[in-house]
Amino acid sequence: MRREVFMNRRILLVDDDVAVLLTLKAVLELNQFEVQTAGSAAEAVQKLGSGEYEMVITDSRMETDDAGFHVIRAARQQAYSPATALLTAYPPRNLDWKHNGAQSLLVKPIGTQDLLRQIEALLVQHQDEKQSRELARSTHPDGLSKQEQKAS
Repeated sequence: MRREVFMNRRILLVDDDVAVLLTLKAVLELNQFEVQTAGSAAEAVQKLGSGEYEMVITDSRMETDDAGFHVIRAARQQAYSPATALLTAYPPRNLDWKHNGAQSLLVKPIGTQDLLRQIEALLVQHQDEKQSRELARSTHPDGLSKQEQKAS
């Protein structure tokens, strides 16, 4: 297991349903995660700017039907680049969630073991992607990966 890779294992958990928020927080803390919570997209965006998180898990529908996507976009703009997961009881039929920056879709209700397995898998995948990007930057003379060069 690659658990040693994740130093702080901090998660920002965002949901406007207090019962869901507190239940998931307790489950995650029992499994050695440090969890900060936010009850709205606006609160989550503020917390993203004032702290660093390994992962952001956000409900999709809060103040608005797409509030979770606002949280995901704000997370993707952070220099520390957290992993992102969208938590929803209403999974979209298409892949809009991926096109909006979420790396994983967690469907409510979700069992504890399944939740933990999906989070661990996403954290490993995300860390691997970050290391690949850093390696690509360090091996290219101007510090940009080939993908970033095409974009510029």
